[in-house]
Amino acid sequence: MENEFLTRQLKEKRIRPSYQRMRILDYLATHHTHPTADTIYQALKQEIPALSKSTVYNTLITFANAGLVQSVRIDEPGVRFDIKTKQHGHFRCQACDRLIDFDINLDEVNIQGLEQHHITERHVYYQGLCQACLTESNKEEF
Repeated sequence: MENEFLTRQLKEKRIRPSYQRMRILDYLATHHTHPTADTIYQALKQEIPALSKSTVYNTLITFANAGLVQSVRIDEPGVRFDIKTKQHGHFRCQACDRLIDFDINLDEVNIQGLEQHHITERHVYYQGLCQACLTESNKEEF
């Protein structure tokens, strides 16, 4: 992704655009796979030998707190990170562990019975077999 755009995003959130932060944000912007901190660390450690897992994790938490990314907690204990911050849902394939984004209007979800509660986050996720794994499992049955 373009460095100027990433730099501007970080500066708008008052985050100093260090090389490591830029590379982590670029990874998220170019890999829409909902990676974990460890996945990003493994991908960048050859390029940035001084990079540590804790630096990646702390950077991701900083990004999440600033609203640049969202943390997705579907498969405990792992936390994945998503650069797509606009309202959407996630589908997790139980076979290949892939997360797939889907559009949903959370304002239309019926939350009857929660009127007396203060909601701070809204997430929707489904679980099952993705199309690729479903096709593969159907092939194995025959």
